[in-house]
Amino acid sequence: MADSRIEPIRWDNGAVVILDQTRLPQEEVYLRCERVAQVAEAIRSLRVRGAPLIGITAAYGLALAAQGKAAGMNIRLREAAQILGATRPTARNLFWAIDRMMGRAATGATADQLLAEAVAIHQEDAETCRLIGENGRSLIPQGATVLTICNTGALATGGEGTALAVIKAAHASGNPIKVIACETRPLLQGARLTMWELLRAGIPATLITDSMAGTCLQRGMVEVIIVGADRIACNGDSANKIGTYSLAVLAKHHHVPFYVAAPMSTVDLGLPDGEHIPIEERHADEVRGFRDYPVAPEETEVFNPSFDVTPADLITGIITERGVARAPYEQGW
Repeated sequence: MADSRIEPIRWDNGAVVILDQTRLPQEEVYLRCERVAQVAEAIRSLRVRGAPLIGITAAYGLALAAQGKAAGMNIRLREAAQILGATRPTARNLFWAIDRMMGRAATGATADQLLAEAVAIHQEDAETCRLIGENGRSLIPQGATVLTICNTGALATGGEGTALAVIKAAHASGNPIKVIACETRPLLQGARLTMWELLRAGIPATLITDSMAGTCLQRGMVEVIIVGADRIACNGDSANKIGTYSLAVLAKHHHVPFYVAAPMSTVDLGLPDGEHIPIEERHADEVRGFRDYPVAPEETEVFNPSFDVTPADLITGIITERGVARAPYEQGW
């Protein structure tokens, strides 16, 4: 693994073993999934999360479905693909990985070959993360403070991350950067996961509530913003964790560069623009409270989209394993 200290997923003797991210940072608990339904539940409940890692998990889920008698394998794979594809609608990598695995199955691949394909997807993502980091690290000025949202590191990918890979690569090169991490309501991925990763990596970081970002930019505390993406349309419009669009608007107003970091597997060339990106809406209880602690009356009406879309004209560049794409994005993929 690219980051030996953080292993969010692995294949272990006929099972998919995942780090339960809902238990972090208080507990590091690994769950053993021996059925496709367990893998699907892990994706749906955010025990595994982050678009690249969701894709890797789905690939291992299909490898799991292929285990057993060869006679019924194709039926099991079709059923598994349907179950897994219904978990998180926005993450492009989920469907990219399912299509790749099912395409391999269509060529007559055996269960062992499908497992090898899932492992390849995992390993390729680790290399993709490394390249994203290398391609983006020079975009961070010396000694700059980088603002980010949600979690885009080893917990979200098969390697060092996407946006966090850029941050880690800059830090590793000797650039004395600092990070401001938005807490990322309602599930606090920035507070629980990103801060956990940054502290382990020894990168100086400060946690803020999402609503404090405007003040940080107004006071000149931020030189660059780097975020991840769950799906990118052909024209460069990018869907990411709710609150990202607000950061892009703030960046534009304060003349701060705003970059998206994501693998090419997140780019959906079949979608012309962001209006066509499906946006997942999650359960109201995620906003009414945190874990088992209520913070609002039980009957409170809630609007809880998990993602928003940042228009391409607010994005300075999109950092991929191929390089840094810039507008017009339709001509650069």
